[in-house]
Amino acid sequence: MRTGLLEPSLYSVKGMAILDNDGNRILTRYYDTETFPSAKEQKMFEKNLFNKTHRASAEIIMLDGLTCVYKSNVDLFFYVMGSSHENELILMSVLNCLYESVSMILRKNIEKRALLDNMDVVMLAMDEICDNGIIMESDSAAVMQRVAVRTDDIPLGEQTVAQVLQSAKEQLKWSLLK
Repeated sequence: MRTGLLEPSLYSVKGMAILDNDGNRILTRYYDTETFPSAKEQKMFEKNLFNKTHRASAEIIMLDGLTCVYKSNVDLFFYVMGSSHENELILMSVLNCLYESVSMILRKNIEKRALLDNMDVVMLAMDEICDNGIIMESDSAAVMQRVAVRTDDIPLGEQTVAQVLQSAKEQLKWSLLK
């Protein structure tokens, strides 16, 4: 029996984060409660990560025993974190899927204000990409197909809260315009 070898695991992603150009949290998902037991540790890690990456031109960094891949655009920074032994190409495919999905959701207008206006759909996309650290999808077109559904065709019991609220807003708007 060999020692020191790690068993393969489906739990590839430790966390995903989208930060603004000041390093403040916009949207995060952490899946490893041992590495990030509370919001305090998460925010400290995010601050450290942002300080190391906001001026760098690389796409990957090892920080606090984690492999972090990242990408920035205008005033947003996208991060995907995995363990130190995780394959960087797998993490990069998750990052690219997240970035491209957000780009499609925001119609290529990748900036903080547009992201905040579409936060519900971006959250749904993050959940479609990764579930509890397991990569579910790495194709942004497939993610978009799942999150960009028309609420007219879905029974009320199967709609998300955001979809129900959006539908209610539309109905209220049309009833006021009549």
